[in-house]
Amino acid sequence: MWGYSLPALPCRGPLVISVLDLLLFAPMGTCENYIVGPGDTLSINVYEHPDLTTTVQVDGGGAIRFPLIGEFEVTGMDVSELSQAIEKKLADGYIVNPQVAIVVKEYRSRKATILGQVNAPALYELRGRTTLLELISTAGGLTADAGKYAYLTRTLSENGERDAPRQEVIKIDIKKLVEEGDTTQNILISNGDSVFISRMEKIYVTGEVKYAGAYPYEEGLTVIKAITNARGFTDRASATNIQIIRKENGIEQVLSKVKMDERVMPEDVIVVPESFF
Repeated sequence: MWGYSLPALPCRGPLVISVLDLLLFAPMGTCENYIVGPGDTLSINVYEHPDLTTTVQVDGGGAIRFPLIGEFEVTGMDVSELSQAIEKKLADGYIVNPQVAIVVKEYRSRKATILGQVNAPALYELRGRTTLLELISTAGGLTADAGKYAYLTRTLSENGERDAPRQEVIKIDIKKLVEEGDTTQNILISNGDSVFISRMEKIYVTGEVKYAGAYPYEEGLTVIKAITNARGFTDRASATNIQIIRKENGIEQVLSKVKMDERVMPEDVIVVPESFF
């Protein structure tokens, strides 16, 4: 059975890469990619011109005021683009070859919701660039019953702006992210995003096996693989009289004398009876 426990560092058990490794070495870009918006506070520095160094807040209309330039709109620009825009305006009759550096001192109030199989599901404020792993960690990590996938619901418009009617759902493979270190799954969280962590699908093996219990369901799982996960038969097992108890549409049915290559469905109960001979 596999599960996740993000807050524990270093990771143990089946995980092949620690969450700390993912956060430190994931190619997630820099703050230069952060999109500036109303409410952000920016520290703007012009190299060799300390008199132009200033701290500004983006107003409700998405504009700032800057010495020599005056007021201009910045909404939709990332930090790098804004630096270039200010350099271009300063170079237009004010400074020769200006070099501008911008640091986001305070981020506007941005929030995202995470629900499902995390230890503290809630609405959280996003501070700076926040990835999926960071949001999960903020929510206390994944529960032992966390499933393979997370589903992120995001509101977009046709031109990519936020807070418009159209929604998209992004399916994220948490198992690939955590166990295989696939950082392409560690997407950035945006304001208004809603993340749902699914519950692990399980099957149950009982009767004459060495370790009866619940086991994770995997696509293509067969009876023999499920029994192998339960460490095999006991000496008293009847391998030819295995049953599967399955519920479909609320109706329980019993499949008798199933073959070893029979496909197992989520929530199936595999019963290995005792041999009387």
